[in-house]
Amino acid sequence: MIPGLMIAAPASGTGKTTVMLGLLRAFRDAGLSVQPFKSGPDYIDPAFHRAASGRASFNLDGWAMPPALLDTLGQRGADAELVLAEGSMGLFDGVAKPGATGMGSSAETAKRMGWPVVLVIDVSGQAQSAAATALGFARYDPELRVAGVILNRVASPRHERLAKLGFEEIGLPVFGALPRRGDLVLPERHLGLVQAVEHPELDRLIGDYATFLAAHVDLEAVRAAAYAGPGVTTPGTLPPPPAQRIALAQDAAFSFVYPHMLEGWRAGGAEILPFSPLADEAPDASADLVWLPGGYPELHAGRLAAAETFQAGLAAHAVTKPIHGECGGYMALGEALVDAAGVSHRMAGLLGLVTSYAKRRMHLGYRRATLLGDVAGMPEGAVLGGHEFHYSTVLEQPDAPLAHVVDAQGEAVPETGSRRGQVTGTFFHLVARWW
Repeated sequence: MIPGLMIAAPASGTGKTTVMLGLLRAFRDAGLSVQPFKSGPDYIDPAFHRAASGRASFNLDGWAMPPALLDTLGQRGADAELVLAEGSMGLFDGVAKPGATGMGSSAETAKRMGWPVVLVIDVSGQAQSAAATALGFARYDPELRVAGVILNRVASPRHERLAKLGFEEIGLPVFGALPRRGDLVLPERHLGLVQAVEHPELDRLIGDYATFLAAHVDLEAVRAAAYAGPGVTTPGTLPPPPAQRIALAQDAAFSFVYPHMLEGWRAGGAEILPFSPLADEAPDASADLVWLPGGYPELHAGRLAAAETFQAGLAAHAVTKPIHGECGGYMALGEALVDAAGVSHRMAGLLGLVTSYAKRRMHLGYRRATLLGDVAGMPEGAVLGGHEFHYSTVLEQPDAPLAHVVDAQGEAVPETGSRRGQVTGTFFHLVARWW
């Protein structure tokens, strides 16, 4: 196993993504090969990790992934010199009931992989009290080792000295202290960070992060704190491809694909044929399956409605071969999409689904789905683990349900997905097939 660390925090919004990207690029600039991971079901951050490190980043999800898949993905850094994983939410935050492997917390992932934790602590509005917070995290789970902290949003040299006094008292190393900077932030929208592909100056911005981190963090001490876990306990395989030739929509409107899914498809011998609906490209006519991933179709609804070649290509494919859409891709297969301004845009019309962003409502959480019929190479009765995150409201869904879907508590949710002929769609993003 390669030595690794989990970059985590007491809560969301502490700046751990900035720290993660800065560390990845700073170590890369120093000549180190660093393998990134993301704990939890985030489909945006891995693209930023790749831009910073030059290596594909993989999600590690203890709720949605069975043990064999989780451990197999954990080996993706076998040829690297260091592993850095970014946590999600707070270090111990997960769900109340176990899924395929556990509760889905970053702490669980760190323990399974044997990685110590570096806590990113936002010290805004406090000084020595920050050490009390860190001490609670360090003692909460005796099986998890907190190697040290990086202090963020430090207001002044005096503020830094006072905060460090508290950590001296408890004996927890401070790897660095980052002064408050209002200019080193990534823009956000309703699903989180704006996508990496939409940043024209992303490389420069990440370079600025790296320079900032290198100036204020002891990189050698961070690297020395990394630890190699025991290795794979339940080796397995990646998700198999749902077809031999897969036409995959890929552009600013459709980009939310978990990297491990694509790696599994390629490893299984599938040929992936990318196309851009926003460029009015039709899926390859020779494809066995068309897959429309999630993304931001609501921001491009007018262009999609006018993309006649794209829509005609979908319609022709659906006559004899399957199409599947996830979240944004599902919406694009529907009858219409109402944007935030209340304007209705005609979509592909291959499903009867009508969704609206004028009536916003957040849908967020893990999903377990039992298929009510065959879907994209998976048989009726298959149980899938996934994650749903969108702000659209369903106005109409007249087609047959695709699956019986429950949340992490086991409670049924109304977003069942739907099917019409060979066209299917779900609001959840598939993470793994459980059985």
